[in-house]
Amino acid sequence: MKRQIVIFLSLFIFHSVISFSFNFKLFNHYKKNENEDSNKNLDILQMIRKEGYPAEAHVVLTEDGYILTIHRIVGKSGSPTIFLQHGVLGCSMDWIVLGKKNSLAYLLADNGYDVWLGNFRGNTYSKAHISLSPKNLTFWDFRAYIGFSMGTTCFYVMASERPQITKLIQSMYSLAPVAFLKHIRTPLRYLTPFASDFKRIMYLFGDGAFLPNSFITRFLAKYLCDMNFQEEKICSNILFILVGFDKNQFNYTLLPKILNYQPAGTSSKTMVHFVQEIKSGNFQQYNYGIEKNLLIYNSPEPPRYNLSKITIPIVLFYGNNDWLSSPQDVIKLTNELPKKSIIYKVPYAKFNHIDFLWAMDAPKLVYKKVLKMLEESLDYK
Repeated sequence: MKRQIVIFLSLFIFHSVISFSFNFKLFNHYKKNENEDSNKNLDILQMIRKEGYPAEAHVVLTEDGYILTIHRIVGKSGSPTIFLQHGVLGCSMDWIVLGKKNSLAYLLADNGYDVWLGNFRGNTYSKAHISLSPKNLTFWDFRAYIGFSMGTTCFYVMASERPQITKLIQSMYSLAPVAFLKHIRTPLRYLTPFASDFKRIMYLFGDGAFLPNSFITRFLAKYLCDMNFQEEKICSNILFILVGFDKNQFNYTLLPKILNYQPAGTSSKTMVHFVQEIKSGNFQQYNYGIEKNLLIYNSPEPPRYNLSKITIPIVLFYGNNDWLSSPQDVIKLTNELPKKSIIYKVPYAKFNHIDFLWAMDAPKLVYKKVLKMLEESLDYK
């Protein structure tokens, strides 16, 4: 009980300080500036169109009633379709933040692909009305699926639980693959002894949403990270502590832009699930506790995902300095996937988790390789 109180008070104080301790004068000043700079805070469709690409937004109603928004950089009629899925706390904006000539989404569009950018439930772009049905199988006939971080996790789950869906996808590219989390180096691993407490505490902070994009994060971006070099270093170092240090590849001028839409939010349950995975060392379904597990799974323990059911070719890209997707865990994942899967180590020693999205040399170190493999159609025959 004492331990739970300490954890709760620590998180409560941290949450309260961030939420309520801002100077009222700065608050009003920020609101004024935010209105004045509204033309700079473009949404994703405006940003894509500003770069000269046709863009669309579609919404999908899932079979369990959730509404998700998907963005599209429209290719020519008959263009092969590529689907990109972001990671935890991210959104479709992740794929274009490096700008034209550098972002993976734009590079794919420049190479003649019809590019679709997915969004997880619970993030900024997950509230709308339905316009597309997931039952339309022709729509899901993708040339390839490209996932980053949790965007890879959901693919492994889908491909193992519903292998019939992956028959419509020709190949999969995993950037910073996340399945097994036993060897992560991020401080998040210190939460694992308190996994059950963490679950209870997370739900005390709201309606199940974790770090949604809000005025608070935009305020932090403008006044704590957009001041001078020292403040920028503080912000980036907080990020590096979570994902691995690589200051040479980080473009500090992008930080205010990134924090204008990051974090985009996720569900508290998703974060609890990741903590459970770190503790167990397994790639398994959500652990509700023995009693509820028996009702849901007919087993006291949550079942593991059967990766042997995945049949399509997968290429796994990993960084040697990735503190969330460790080389050891990626190698374990590769060994449990079909033999036709390929593992590729990014040829840069300090390449970390977010470098897959935001590194200055990501186009040269990663995207060029992805484009080449797509062009060669991953012919394993």
